[in-house]
Amino acid sequence: MPFIVLSIFDQHYRTAFALFIFAGITDGLDGLAARVLQQRTVLGQYLDPVADKLLLSTLFLVLHHEGLISRRVTVLVFGRDLGIIIVAAILYASVGMTDFRPSLFGKANTLSQIAALLTVLLSMFYAPPLVLLVRYWSLVATVVFTVVSGFHYAWEITRRLSAPTPAAGD
Repeated sequence: MPFIVLSIFDQHYRTAFALFIFAGITDGLDGLAARVLQQRTVLGQYLDPVADKLLLSTLFLVLHHEGLISRRVTVLVFGRDLGIIIVAAILYASVGMTDFRPSLFGKANTLSQIAALLTVLLSMFYAPPLVLLVRYWSLVATVVFTVVSGFHYAWEITRRLSAPTPAAGD
């Protein structure tokens, strides 16, 4: 991640784009290898999505700092992710809740964020109308899915916390 950030700060967008794609490919291969080799761990199940969110949120902050992504989009993305991490930590510490699998909305949000980051970086060195159009709509989709998935996450946690717990011996 630091090399992607430094590449953006140095305005080496091709390098940042290539490193971001490389990070995605290696993350995918790592997950595939863990499944195929049956090397999945509980720690890995928690750390992998946190590392992914850290990368995406950091890139939104850096690209905002460079004036390439609006404050509105960046605050929504970063605020949602930070909120989810804080709520998850509180729920784990207070009631031992450990099941925080992403919903379909959360997965769509991650996909739109990746598309937005890729097209923002790509448009800095290759900007035909189609790339600019995809950039625009992926940023719109990021805003929509960030809000929808954030509300869905809050609704789901509220629903799970208010569900009656089975009595001992049931």
